[in-house]
Amino acid sequence: MNLFVFSIIVSAVLQVGCQNPRSYWTLLPNILVVEVNGSLGEQPLSCLESPEEVMRRDKEGEDIVWKKNGVEEAQRGNSYLVQLEESLGGGNYTCHNKDGSLINHTVVLIQEDETNRRKILVKNDQEDYLKCSAQNYNGEFHCSWTWHRSRVGSVAFIKAWRVSDENETWCTLDTSVQLWRCSTGQSNISCSVDKSGHGISCLDEQHCPFAEESQRIHVTVHVKTQHFLVESYSKHFYLSEIVKPDKVRISKLNRSMIEWSYPSSWSSPYSYFPLTFQIAQLKGGCKRCDNPCTDSKVTKNLTDNCQFEVKRKAKTVCVRAKDALCNSQWSEWSHLRSVPPSGVSWDIYFSSFSHRWYSVCSCLLPVM
Repeated sequence: MNLFVFSIIVSAVLQVGCQNPRSYWTLLPNILVVEVNGSLGEQPLSCLESPEEVMRRDKEGEDIVWKKNGVEEAQRGNSYLVQLEESLGGGNYTCHNKDGSLINHTVVLIQEDETNRRKILVKNDQEDYLKCSAQNYNGEFHCSWTWHRSRVGSVAFIKAWRVSDENETWCTLDTSVQLWRCSTGQSNISCSVDKSGHGISCLDEQHCPFAEESQRIHVTVHVKTQHFLVESYSKHFYLSEIVKPDKVRISKLNRSMIEWSYPSSWSSPYSYFPLTFQIAQLKGGCKRCDNPCTDSKVTKNLTDNCQFEVKRKAKTVCVRAKDALCNSQWSEWSHLRSVPPSGVSWDIYFSSFSHRWYSVCSCLLPVM
């Protein structure tokens, strides 16, 4: 198992100085981030890591050959000057012996001044770059994003921690499974990148669902493009602020009564983690729960129960859930057509629907 241990600190490894860039720091072993402000500049790299190594070579390393992205460069010797111009200059820099064997390598990523417009991700409907949610209070959460259509990239670095512990956070990367783990005295959060590349799934292994959160979770994701541009995006939250239950399951008891069950993924016992429900009854040709036709055709009710008597004129009934104790997100709508399709008798329609959807309501609260 390949395991890297690192922290985000300014590092002098493989660098001999900095002339024009505002700052530079090591993201991972052999990965250097150089922050630029758009003007011309140079970033020195060093092939050999110590003066002793340089002295042991003939002509003090003048025979060292440099390549950028596999193409041989004219510069020779232990030191190499990366030419910086606006967001250009990033690449995979390697140094070699005369016979072509590899000595060392450094990937240079370019980070533009944060005052510049972001280029890699685009904002979502909430005017944010990262969208985070949790199905329950078990410590798991998911963050997603949308790539710019012309700059689809990949995740370069993930850091997740409870806010008060930033200076004491140490992160590890298991390269065999691409699992990031950040540990502090108060939290131990692991994250992995989704196969789609559009999000990360994380778990705070020390989180207690029954205890009140004293510190927010802070997530920072560094993403890079194939042209070696890197940007960081951050979001911080309590789990109670991002919790979003899964959809409820509705079943029909009779012609006027429906019932539903708590999502199987929701935290238990339900007496400690109660949900509240919103019921929308749609009339006429209004069929969509998430975008009702007009307010005049929609009747909405709130309840803590798992049963509801439907109005006779309702054509479709929609139910969604949210945490009853926090101002968090509603689940997606579940819907039930309360009248049979044209040409289908009620007995046939109800029998078919019950066979597919009926389940015992899980709202009976267990005794603590």
